[in-house]
Amino acid sequence: MNLDQLIDRLSQDVAPVSPNAHNRRLVIGLAGGAIITAVLVLAVLGIRPDIHRAITGFSFWMKWTYTISLGVGAVLAVSRLSRPAPSALHIFGLLAVPVLLLAGIGIGELVRTPSQDWLAMWLGHSWTVCSSLVLSLGVPIFLGLLWSFRRMAPTRLRAAGAAAGLAAGAWGATIYCLHCPEVSAIFVLTWYSLGIFSAAAIGALLGPRLLRW
Repeated sequence: MNLDQLIDRLSQDVAPVSPNAHNRRLVIGLAGGAIITAVLVLAVLGIRPDIHRAITGFSFWMKWTYTISLGVGAVLAVSRLSRPAPSALHIFGLLAVPVLLLAGIGIGELVRTPSQDWLAMWLGHSWTVCSSLVLSLGVPIFLGLLWSFRRMAPTRLRAAGAAAGLAAGAWGATIYCLHCPEVSAIFVLTWYSLGIFSAAAIGALLGPRLLRW
């Protein structure tokens, strides 16, 4: 039996797979986790009472633009790194763009604000819990992405885990915005980012253990 015959024999009983099966499974895992996170926000934290007014203001969309940008970039990285093929990691470098843009907005805030008010603007009202809440709310999304990975074959396990953690943290933060009343870019840049990138770091640590196949 030559190699071609062996391949034909092995592939005889293999069911065809939809070309969209990979991305569909990622979407299901991500959406399932996000639904659980949204329920937790609604049941435990609650939606901010002025949400109808907040969604017409700059600060709310500033936060959402930042977290959604990180979330979309992280999901693209997850999609690439979940395949058994060499994947360049330059997409992680692109995630610096929203960070730098938000930092620019934060610097503008500092310029316009008297220096004696900087500390209050930086700490806000919820700095002690913001990062831990973002990290915690990302857990269901991370678990959903782990479920997605069960049918995939990543080869760069640490990078894939970091991307999954980053996606979980960013989308958890996006949902958390529905509760969070903070308005400062410096606050978001510090405390949201701490929660999001902590999730990425934990994902990188757990990736080699949880994504092995």
